[in-house]
Amino acid sequence: MCRLEWQDFRVEKVGMSSGSRSRMRMWMIRATTSVLLWTCIVQLTAFGDMWGPRVLKGWPSCFSHESAVREIHVDLPSLRPPLLPPKRVYKNNGYLMVSCNGGLNQMRAAICDMVAIARYLNVTLIVPELDKASFWADPSDFQDIFDVDHFITSLRDEVRILKELPPRLKLKVERGFLYTMPPISWSDISYYKNQILPLIQKYKVVHLNRTDARLANNGQPLEIQKLRCRVNFSALRFTSQIEELGRKVIRLLRQNGPFLVLHLRYEMDMLAFSGCTQGCNSDEVEELTNMRYAYPWWKEKIINSDLKRKDGLCPLTPEETALTLRALDIDRNIQIYIAAGEIYGGERRTASLAKEYPKLVRKETLLEPSDLQLFQNHSSQMAALDYLVSLESDIFVPTYDGNMAKVVEGHRRYYGFKKTILLNRRLLVDLIDQYNNGVLNWDEFSSAVKEAHADRMGSQTRRLMIPDKPKEEDYFYANPQECLEPSDDPKLLSST
Repeated sequence: MCRLEWQDFRVEKVGMSSGSRSRMRMWMIRATTSVLLWTCIVQLTAFGDMWGPRVLKGWPSCFSHESAVREIHVDLPSLRPPLLPPKRVYKNNGYLMVSCNGGLNQMRAAICDMVAIARYLNVTLIVPELDKASFWADPSDFQDIFDVDHFITSLRDEVRILKELPPRLKLKVERGFLYTMPPISWSDISYYKNQILPLIQKYKVVHLNRTDARLANNGQPLEIQKLRCRVNFSALRFTSQIEELGRKVIRLLRQNGPFLVLHLRYEMDMLAFSGCTQGCNSDEVEELTNMRYAYPWWKEKIINSDLKRKDGLCPLTPEETALTLRALDIDRNIQIYIAAGEIYGGERRTASLAKEYPKLVRKETLLEPSDLQLFQNHSSQMAALDYLVSLESDIFVPTYDGNMAKVVEGHRRYYGFKKTILLNRRLLVDLIDQYNNGVLNWDEFSSAVKEAHADRMGSQTRRLMIPDKPKEEDYFYANPQECLEPSDDPKLLSST
């Protein structure tokens, strides 16, 4: 009896051992299968990166491959961490600190220049400091407007960028040991190699306290020009908060059809700075003049508004803009998004524009106050929203060739020469005066306006270069021709 029980126990134990081994084998098979599946997925993903763009080009679509890539980036969450470019290894010649000056788009172009300069000099760039002391008094830091981590990592195969100096050098700077200087405007890259690099090597850290238009438009190595474009079109990505709100504005506009962005540069600071007072009453003229004298860095004080307007150096007024859009046969039912600050004179000055184009909107009218709450008193962040909407518009019309107008123009060229109407203000004000004085009837006026702008729609063209007169030639960021797809049509390659 005892022997039988012992044998039964042994059989039961052996059965349990066999079951355990079977489960172990099954587990091993499942684990091995999982590893093989993940390996296949990784390989397929790699092939997708290589062949995906070619396959996409063959798909029927109403947008370009580049726009498809942007839509994927904008609307879909990342399924895996982005592949980072390999770090560029080079002997570091020192550290470059920069303080940008001006509004958002003036600083944007300057950042592109400073990255290219740092790369050429083989130095380490410290994340640029933004202007907080200008007219707008925006307290935003770099990381409040741009995705700073993307900025650093996306350029690491070109230049080393740090958020701050190494501790030892930072302490030295905090104690007041810092060589600071403004570089010469419109300088060739050789100036930075021959004049700035020796200073960096001597002092280890050099601070450039002005960055606006400090690198020449033309005559630079092709690698420099292409890097300026790469920074502008790829590395300088706005923060997720700004991009999400920008997408919301664009979505709200698209729900109601096509839209035109009007960069109506008719804010108080613009008029005070330029001295342009067309259509202003005597009290407004006095107010604008007082403002101009209140800011010492606005050097030009005595300005003849009438002469400046006739030379095409004033922004178009809202009334002149309404006439111009009508003359160009812009559909009066199109949505017009005003990308600007507060229009000087308010509804009184925009009345004629609203009468001709009743679908006038602004971010403040499209969004809830709560959407813009965090952006209040941050003019650069507000300008970033307008920038995003301007890029995606069906038509972009700036009424003055300021920094935003130029940089958006160039960015839209890069996106496939999207329609940008570049107004000839000098000709327009003369035609408008003739129409208002009865010299031209409406048909003659409209015909003349359309004829004058037939070749000013943002199509491909060569930058106008004027040796020794960089302020008068075409701005690099308005037409970065070195970075645009070439055209086989010789007519499109003629100079403007």
